[in-house]
Amino acid sequence: MSDTALAVHRAFYDAVETGDVDLMASLWVDHPRVSCVHPGAAPLRGTSAVLRSWTVLMAQVSYIQFFLTDVDVTTLPIGAQEPTTAVIVCTENILSGEGMSSPEAFAGGKALCTSILVRDLSGGRTAGDWKFWSRHASPIAEMRMETD
Repeated sequence: MSDTALAVHRAFYDAVETGDVDLMASLWVDHPRVSCVHPGAAPLRGTSAVLRSWTVLMAQVSYIQFFLTDVDVTTLPIGAQEPTTAVIVCTENILSGEGMSSPEAFAGGKALCTSILVRDLSGGRTAGDWKFWSRHASPIAEMRMETD
């Protein structure tokens, strides 16, 4: 079960990396209570607002790549044969070409991300598919210790 939730989770990053707005839209539940919190930003509510934010972000970034580490998946209810919710926590190691002095230079950063995926229970053609319900990413501050 968690393998298919992980595949949808990975497809989310593929959509961002390739700027695929249609793929991004296909991954989210269509509901006014869907939420997304971008690093350092206020929460967004509703599928339209969430997808608009990703469309703007993808249009403004010429290159971005995510290397995911510390990926942990918990499905709920715990022990269920057919879980209805998956909580995926990971570290995003981000490589981007934005804001650098030359096209050959890259910037990096890290964020801790929690994604909540639910099974589409609409009964439509996507019934049973995993979809994003909520996503929250927070930057990870790099602590530097000074030595004497």
